[in-house]
Amino acid sequence: MRKNIKVTEAIFPMPVLMIATYNEDGSVDVMNAAWGTMQARDHVVLSLTETHKTVKNMKERRAFTVSIADAAHVVEADYFGVVSANNTPNKFEKSGLTAVKSGNVDAPIIKEFPLCMECEYVEYQDGPYGCGVIGKVVNVTADESILEDGKVDISKVGAIAFDPYTHGYYKVSERVGEAFKDGLKLK
Repeated sequence: MRKNIKVTEAIFPMPVLMIATYNEDGSVDVMNAAWGTMQARDHVVLSLTETHKTVKNMKERRAFTVSIADAAHVVEADYFGVVSANNTPNKFEKSGLTAVKSGNVDAPIIKEFPLCMECEYVEYQDGPYGCGVIGKVVNVTADESILEDGKVDISKVGAIAFDPYTHGYYKVSERVGEAFKDGLKLK
């Protein structure tokens, strides 16, 4: 039997994305965003409000990076979500993580997160159903530790997902099937 439950952000898994920009003084800003996806092969969409310091930085610098949070850094990833750069300007320094400048966009790459998309800011869409930030992915970097034959092995990333029902984080790592192949068995 099925029961009605409270309406929430009912899609699981929700990615835990680390959005990084530079502040006006050149310091690093990182926020945690679970509402993001690919709009096309080379465009990301992030459902963010303009009140975020990170969105202001994106608009000014015309760039940002999107890293996939991993289980090894769940504390830091959550910290970036519970502390606002509007109130704590040095929150990145307090995390203990390290950043390097992207060679492709005016934004930092957080070294500890193993997979990162470097993005050019395209636009901000607002309104009742506006999607927020759209960015063009110009480069993807991956730590060698997560590569297998030159390709990302997602089981090595240790990616985490946000559970909107209980506000938990879950490690995403076990492959259970082959996309565009397993379903052909029913054809």
